[in-house]
Amino acid sequence: MLIRSVEQYQNNKEIIWKHKWKPISEISKNLQLAVICSEDQKFLDHQGFDIKAIEKAIENNKKGRRIKGGSTISQQTAKNVFLWPQRSWLRKGLEVYFTFLIESIWTKERIMEVYLNSVEMGSGIYGAEAASLYWFKKPASRLTKLEAAAIAAILPNPRSYKANPASDYIQGRKDWIMAQMGYFGVLDYDKRDE
Repeated sequence: MLIRSVEQYQNNKEIIWKHKWKPISEISKNLQLAVICSEDQKFLDHQGFDIKAIEKAIENNKKGRRIKGGSTISQQTAKNVFLWPQRSWLRKGLEVYFTFLIESIWTKERIMEVYLNSVEMGSGIYGAEAASLYWFKKPASRLTKLEAAAIAAILPNPRSYKANPASDYIQGRKDWIMAQMGYFGVLDYDKRDE
């Protein structure tokens, strides 16, 4: 958040920084599930790293196509909370360390809570509550499945995409996320943390 504020200041832009921490119990299960289906469908099963997704991203990136990431929600949380956004081998190495640490100490539900309260969900919009109020004029606890899918759909590039109104591209991502939510079923952290 601080780095983004400095970037805005350096570019002579108005500094926007909206954030309001909410406990996981006050963030719609719809948003929690939409983010899992959009960003990391193996979130409840892995120990912080999805090796197959990482290998797939490496293969894709070798072909010179648009760079894809293989980061899990746990890795993104480690980066968002403890590190800086620029890509480097040093940052990736520290990300591995912090990911291992948070996976060892926190439950999956806690990782999700921290992620949903720290991730950028619009230019200068941080966390589920601020995003929900900004995009849909309602608290995060009341997001519908469709609204949750819209917010999750912009996460690859939240400073360029809009959750509402959605472009054709974001509408397609919303539809895909909604389908994945249906396939996933009920979100149950207790099953994983036992």
